[in-house]
Amino acid sequence: MPQVVSARPLGQLPEVRPGDDLAALLLAANDGRPFAADDVLVLSHKVVSKAEGRVELLAAVTPSIEAFAVNAQAGRDDARLVELILRESVEVIRAERGVLICRTHHGFVCANAGVDQSNAGGEDRCVLLPEDPDASARSLRAALPGHPAVLIADSFGRAWRHGECDVAIGAAGLVPLDDRRGGTDRDGRELQVSSIAIADQAAAAADLARGGKASGLPAVVLTGLAAHVTADHGPGVAALLRARADDLFGGASAG
Repeated sequence: MPQVVSARPLGQLPEVRPGDDLAALLLAANDGRPFAADDVLVLSHKVVSKAEGRVELLAAVTPSIEAFAVNAQAGRDDARLVELILRESVEVIRAERGVLICRTHHGFVCANAGVDQSNAGGEDRCVLLPEDPDASARSLRAALPGHPAVLIADSFGRAWRHGECDVAIGAAGLVPLDDRRGGTDRDGRELQVSSIAIADQAAAAADLARGGKASGLPAVVLTGLAAHVTADHGPGVAALLRARADDLFGGASAG
């Protein structure tokens, strides 16, 4: 059935620091009002990473020999940043044209292993992805009054398409994948491959409502997705990750 989905950015948050009570900051940004149990709260990963202390100072990073080599191979200009990227990666898939495509320890295939200097809170700072984004989402959900579903989002590039799109990297309380295989289309034809990435679509919708990366609005509440909200935390974003053997873009090289 058609659904009316609405998106409402919360108010601005202060610059988040390691150890900050993020749930309390989000509640204050919601004017102190509890969230509804069928709300979906979508957060930019940076506020989560900052609260968890996942911030590194480039001045404190000593590049390894491997970092210098990969830096030269990729045509980058800062081996310290490459060192951080390597630490967050289990594999560098491509390193050329100034770009590092990496597989992170979470299983994400993305540019620079998610290491980002934008909106980092300082010129010399880099924000890393949360250690376990699904666990972060579960923890926040438990701490927030009303216990809404929680998504943690980041912007990823996409194979064969220009531009970036926010996707979910952590989830709690939302069915991440709506598997429609076995159903039928309007002509009665059986659906064989249709699985809708609900969590990714919700993350992208929230990013549109946020109004850009410079808006200072890292949290968005989505309503209208009650059909996909669950009482338990659910499988998290792990359910969205394609097995390496089935990944034709970032999987094992043909040989």
